[in-house]
Amino acid sequence: MAVSLLNRLRITIQRLDLTITNFFAKRYPPELCYALGGDLPPSPKPLSIKDIIGDGFLWGVPTNRRTIEKRLKRKFGNPYYVYKIMVPKTTLRVCNVCGDDHEVGVLCPTCYKKVITETTQMQDAIQNELGLSPVENEIVVLYAGEKDSQPPEYWEGKRIVEIDKPRPAWFSKNLLQQTTQQPATTTDVKPSDLG
Repeated sequence: MAVSLLNRLRITIQRLDLTITNFFAKRYPPELCYALGGDLPPSPKPLSIKDIIGDGFLWGVPTNRRTIEKRLKRKFGNPYYVYKIMVPKTTLRVCNVCGDDHEVGVLCPTCYKKVITETTQMQDAIQNELGLSPVENEIVVLYAGEKDSQPPEYWEGKRIVEIDKPRPAWFSKNLLQQTTQQPATTTDVKPSDLG
């Protein structure tokens, strides 16, 4: 660290010495000598961009024309690399429920919008019923007329959220029930249907 400080100090002293010698040894420019002596030479005409460029410079312009092959590759792409041509999709299917088109492996967006609206209605009903209080019991969402299907002992110890409309036909009751199957105790996988 001491070496770098000494180097910086040495460079600063050299620059100061150079500045002082340049300041005191400065000579007057020749124009000032003419001014002291009498007549000034005529000043040159100011230069314009047109005088500098003239007719000989073209900046940022291609010097060679692109070939038709390169132009077509830029426009439509290359079939082996990036292909820009619109190719018809072969992965479209028609929904069995609503009849709208959708891609294979993707849920039908029209049917899924119904699920989204139903889910938001359920969430709003749960929020209005339970608020922000912590829930330790199981929550059961019931539609109109479903509470009478079970005896009152069945609903004991459960938080019931009722929605005043009939259950949609596509919304099964099994979606809200917990599984009755016990988890497996072994990790062995037994193959089936090996006939």
